[in-house]
Amino acid sequence: MGAACCWPRPRPGPPACCASGTSRPGSACLCSRAQPMPSVPSASLTVGRCSAASAGTATGGRPTLRVSAVPALSTGRIWHVRLPEVRCVGVSRVSAQVVLAWGTAQVGRGGEAVLLAKAHTGVDIQAFEVASFDESRMASCGQGSVRLWRLRGGELRSCPVDLGEHRVLELTGLAFGQAQDGHMLYVCSRSGHILEIDPRRMAVRHARRLLPARPPDGPASQKQAFSSGPGISISSLSVSQARCAVGSEDGYLRLWPLDFSSVLLEAEHEGPVTSVCISPDGQRVLSATSSGLLGFLDVPSQEYSVLVRSHTAPVLALATEGSRGQLATVSQDHTVRVWDLVTLQQLYDLRSPEEAPCTVTFHPTRPALFCGFSSGAVRSFSLEAAEVLVEHRCHRGPVTGLATSPDGSLLFSSCSSGTLAQYQCVSAPCRVLRVAANVVCRDAHPTPNALAVSGDGRLLAFVGPSKYVVTVMNAACLEELLRIDVSALDPASSCLDSAVAICFDPGPLGHLLLSTSSHTVTVLDTASGRVVRELPGVHAVACPSLALSRDARFLLMAANRAIKVWDYVTKSCPSCQVYIGHSEPVHAVGFSPDQQQLLSVGDAIFLWDILGPPERSAPGSARDSPAAAPTYKTSLDARQLEDTVCGANGLPRQQVPEPSPASPLQPGVCVGSFKGDNDAFSLSDEEGVSEESHSPARLCQASCLPMLVKEASRAGDGVWGSPGGPWGLSMGPHPHSWSSAHSVSKAQVHPSARPDCYRHFLARYKTPLLAKSASVSNTGVERLLLKVVVGYNGNGRANVVWKPDTGFFAYTCGCLVVVEDLHSGAQRHWLGHPEEISTLALSHGAQVLASASGSCGTASRCHICIWDVPEGSCRHFLSFHRTTVQALAFSPDDELLVTLGDYGDRTLALWSTATYELLSSTRLPEPVHGVAFNPWDASELVCVGQGAVSLWLLQRRGTDVSLQGHQVPIPEEVRAGELTSLCYGPVPLLYCGSNAGQVCVWDTSAGHCFLAWEADDGEIGVLLCSGARLVSGSNTRRLRLWAVGAVAELRCEGSRARSSSVFMERELTLDGAVVSAVFHDSMDMGVVGTTAGTLWYVSWAEGTSTRLISGHGSKVNEVVFSPSASHWATCSDDGSVRVWSLASMELLIQFQVLNQVPGALRAEPDPPPSPAWSLCPPSVSIPALGLGPCSPRPGECPCLPPVGPQSCLCLAWSPPSCRHPEQQQVAAGYSDGTLRVFSITRIAMELKMHPHRAALTALAYSADGQTILSGDKDGLVAVSRPCTGMTFHVLSDHQGALISTIQSTSKEYGDFGSEGADLWLAASSDQRISIWAADWPRGCCELVDWLSSPSPTLMEAPSHPPPCLVAFCPWDRALLVCAGLSMHPELVFYNLHQKQVVERIPLPFFAVSLSLSPGAHLVAVGFAERVLRLVDCQSGAARDLAGHDDVVQLCRFAPSAQLLFSVAHGDILVWEVMGHRASERTLSSGPPPD
Repeated sequence: MGAACCWPRPRPGPPACCASGTSRPGSACLCSRAQPMPSVPSASLTVGRCSAASAGTATGGRPTLRVSAVPALSTGRIWHVRLPEVRCVGVSRVSAQVVLAWGTAQVGRGGEAVLLAKAHTGVDIQAFEVASFDESRMASCGQGSVRLWRLRGGELRSCPVDLGEHRVLELTGLAFGQAQDGHMLYVCSRSGHILEIDPRRMAVRHARRLLPARPPDGPASQKQAFSSGPGISISSLSVSQARCAVGSEDGYLRLWPLDFSSVLLEAEHEGPVTSVCISPDGQRVLSATSSGLLGFLDVPSQEYSVLVRSHTAPVLALATEGSRGQLATVSQDHTVRVWDLVTLQQLYDLRSPEEAPCTVTFHPTRPALFCGFSSGAVRSFSLEAAEVLVEHRCHRGPVTGLATSPDGSLLFSSCSSGTLAQYQCVSAPCRVLRVAANVVCRDAHPTPNALAVSGDGRLLAFVGPSKYVVTVMNAACLEELLRIDVSALDPASSCLDSAVAICFDPGPLGHLLLSTSSHTVTVLDTASGRVVRELPGVHAVACPSLALSRDARFLLMAANRAIKVWDYVTKSCPSCQVYIGHSEPVHAVGFSPDQQQLLSVGDAIFLWDILGPPERSAPGSARDSPAAAPTYKTSLDARQLEDTVCGANGLPRQQVPEPSPASPLQPGVCVGSFKGDNDAFSLSDEEGVSEESHSPARLCQASCLPMLVKEASRAGDGVWGSPGGPWGLSMGPHPHSWSSAHSVSKAQVHPSARPDCYRHFLARYKTPLLAKSASVSNTGVERLLLKVVVGYNGNGRANVVWKPDTGFFAYTCGCLVVVEDLHSGAQRHWLGHPEEISTLALSHGAQVLASASGSCGTASRCHICIWDVPEGSCRHFLSFHRTTVQALAFSPDDELLVTLGDYGDRTLALWSTATYELLSSTRLPEPVHGVAFNPWDASELVCVGQGAVSLWLLQRRGTDVSLQGHQVPIPEEVRAGELTSLCYGPVPLLYCGSNAGQVCVWDTSAGHCFLAWEADDGEIGVLLCSGARLVSGSNTRRLRLWAVGAVAELRCEGSRARSSSVFMERELTLDGAVVSAVFHDSMDMGVVGTTAGTLWYVSWAEGTSTRLISGHGSKVNEVVFSPSASHWATCSDDGSVRVWSLASMELLIQFQVLNQVPGALRAEPDPPPSPAWSLCPPSVSIPALGLGPCSPRPGECPCLPPVGPQSCLCLAWSPPSCRHPEQQQVAAGYSDGTLRVFSITRIAMELKMHPHRAALTALAYSADGQTILSGDKDGLVAVSRPCTGMTFHVLSDHQGALISTIQSTSKEYGDFGSEGADLWLAASSDQRISIWAADWPRGCCELVDWLSSPSPTLMEAPSHPPPCLVAFCPWDRALLVCAGLSMHPELVFYNLHQKQVVERIPLPFFAVSLSLSPGAHLVAVGFAERVLRLVDCQSGAARDLAGHDDVVQLCRFAPSAQLLFSVAHGDILVWEVMGHRASERTLSSGPPPD
């Protein structure tokens, strides 16, 4: 068993380090190789100068020192130091300090740390520092003392520094620094003093005091040093050559010059900063807080990156989730945290300040989490919406146990008062079925093994009604089946035995494992209660936590600080292994969902790698039967394949034929050159292994090289060669008979897991399918022309093309290809894909464009469209890949097109551009991230992937084309990880970027990597090279320009080449991870796309980036228009409110609500490292506290899905009748219940209110603009006055259902028998509509009408009823137009005067959005089936329009009635409404014909 590391890579450490601790007698010596995620804040952290290790100490009952190896990302050693009892004359044993000096030079080589010296002292020691100029000299500080230490001759000696008047200070940290005349020691104090001590003279040279007060007339970002007043409580400091980093109790990390004249930079954290460490060059600062946060500040970019989050108190319980690979933990710090077991990053942080969480478990099939609390509450959390779904209070005491049935239909909970509750969880939210009192053991402590459900879900076991009894019940009806008296299991015992923990055997027999207070584990038969077997003496104390692996091979037990893993399969004399690493008692243990790791929690979260043989079936199961031998699919000859595909009876094929793939690529070491060695690319007939051949006998006969057959579940992956041996691959030409199509389909393997790199395209999740054809009458309907597409798909990869010579410029937005004229801004739209487009490729002659999109479902394939650029039409339609096309590339002569499938498809296909027939294809053994043709040789193409470069050569024999390939691994010394991007340079150079931020340079003629350098801190996803310049883009939002002219000369040096001749010319920081880029051949200018949905024009000559295309990267929730129809505004889930020009469709203003997160940087007087963006719209950032999952911190990878910021859910523009029409305002409602009013003219927030406790979902101004009506998801409607900021009325008529619509209009005085000039309505999700007349100046509001209807029944998706949509009719004020009120999909026209329905217009589907034209009698309806329908209410004719790849959740007519906006997720389409005369013309997206 080895260690799985969850810490980031620290800096390497010095050959020696020192630690101090209070002596405690009797501590045991333990050793472990596990790497924990800490749950208790570390006491200190040090990073060494030689970049090999880091050392840290932990507080708690046992002094702990950990030394971590940085490159390997693992812990070198952990010591729990045994300190002898101190007996010194005149020194109290309690107050004695012991200083230990350890030699760590051999730790990195696998050796142990050596105790060099030990000293006892009576002075207080709070911090210890080793001198950077002499590692034998050290310094310490504490209460009123600073001591200088020296290690010589195996002894530690010290002498005090005369502090004078400063001896009363409580000193907390110290650091060595450089001075003009030698070295300087800086010491900080809790009162804000910083002392500069001369180590040679052992005296204080300067004393300063840092104060938080700002001068009245000075800038807010500067802080001065004074000699009086309340100082900053400093906890730690670190010094570089020119700067000093200071961490303080107020949560700030501040960066000062060494003269402490003013603050250079500061970062605010959510808790007190306990430790800081600055790099020698002063470019990065590492910080740790008492709230369990570890991160670093990048000074040049002013970005803060979070490295580790942790609990701040012992962890009590854990739970794992299989489908998403998540871990949930609860702790005494009153938090529930959800972690990703793959990335080991925290996903969610659920806090409960008033009550402590006790137990936790996942729902097996839904993204939901159940948690029990000390108050007796059981809550269900939605991990998608980050909210509480339901709360149950069936218990009176703390919840002691939670368990779900394997199918997720039932949930069980128990509490310390003896109550057992059963819940039904088939549909959300769950509801209580049964509650049984006095069933479970009373006064029990919360434990993950309090309740247990059998593997088949039939049985429920628990300890109760007393601790001496275990009860087994029927899980469905809670009928008692068996009671086991634990005290009678061992008659020879002298004391009563009690039950401690239970769990079920996952095997078919379903035995029950019971841990007892007599330190034994007993296996019981659940039918009879008899003892099947017993494991005596498993621990010295009782075992409170048990876990069995899924195949019942390993039994995991924890007690006290140890973990034992037993060979559970062995019946007699089972063996066990003991693993030690925890310094406090272990509270819970478990297995990871893939059964490859062990999990243990207590003082920390430990992940242990299982290094044993792979998982097998549980004993006694069908898979474990000796007769169930593994089977392998044997290949068929050509005749058999032909019969199989076509059928022996001559019937036609049932599926589209596929080409015959060649053998998958086999890894190994390429001996010789890429070119010029014909033998390296040839395989004899005996060596060729077909993908359909998986029999071990066939494999042994095929080649004399040793082979390893993969498991049957991955049989389609083919055969791997032995490491280190020569290998080759031959991919023959495509057979004209298509005879292997059926065999290929049968050999399809399970899709791979998504690689941990952002380079791979991941389509946005969509539930609806395309609408089926419906009968639509087009006669007499206005014609809609797609005029503008607003936005760029930042979710795509390499989805921007630009040909500077011809001016052709295209990008993607959803399922559309947008071709835009960069001079005029005019757009053309090519529609041909049913799904989101993943990537684009433009031929070198700029005559052909290839676009690819994902599959529509499990039965369909990816769509590849071949577009004729001059004509703008789709000439060919290709379909081969099963999941998603990762990359497209044309050969230099434009005669070939290569398509690469993603990680789930793993196929490489070659097409002829003359006929667009498939020439050849192959199945790849591992996911490949990129592909490119050699621009100098059309017969060569290269793929990059996991740790290797794959080169393919094309061989032509007449009309047949075959591929032969080699794979060359990355040299170990490069340590580049996975190669994620590539581009060719001058002959014969190939540049490759990696997920570790390195750029590797390969000599394709010699077949080796000769140069590598650190180009970025994150993954490099984009590389472009032209001449002597290279552009790199990464997920750190950085775009860099490199001068690589000297690389060609370095090629001659081979492995001796150094990267010092490669330097960075320019750097720009954009608004998201770089996913697409295209540059002019001179590399002076280009276009770059980011994940934020922005296209930037980059000019390296000017050092600027100009925003070309702006869009929303998240879901758009509302579109509103200014009364003058000159502007429009949008709001989205990312919390932004954006104001656009209606004439140019350009972004003008953006208001952004941000969280107050650790590391949020304040403004700094120094200029940013990259030039300011030109022509960027003004942006206003408003700090706010977000809810739900952990917010992304500044500096974290922007490619990850954003979680945490408040969502802006509704929007309203002030009406023209406002008192000051020139002062336009926009009101926005947010998910935390706040309402903000923004001034458009002043570009500022004017008002913030909190009228609701729940999320705002609807918003409207009154007719005079002096009143705002807002509705929330709980059904409350609040009436507020923005002039005073007060809410003066709350309506609860719709309480219990989400308010979906609020609309206000004006009416005549006395109309509808009511006073006032306002008529407004509110609609809720329970299909209820209320219409009100109001006189807001007098505070009067009267109900005019009330409409309700039973919810429609959706046969396809009953859990998602359609929304209730309603609007006042603009051409008849007495009419309401409603959708979703009846049992059938239709538009209903209701007359408010007649109180009845006057007209119904049927619809093909239930509507999800609705808008009425203020001009003609037109209604726009959006459907979940991705269709937008325009209905003429006079004639009843309708027209359906396509163009969206998701639910059309919004459609809005502009006030001019000439434009219609439709929104699907973040894609906004603007349609132009033409006259009746154009109604009979064919719908198209181009300009109208002359």
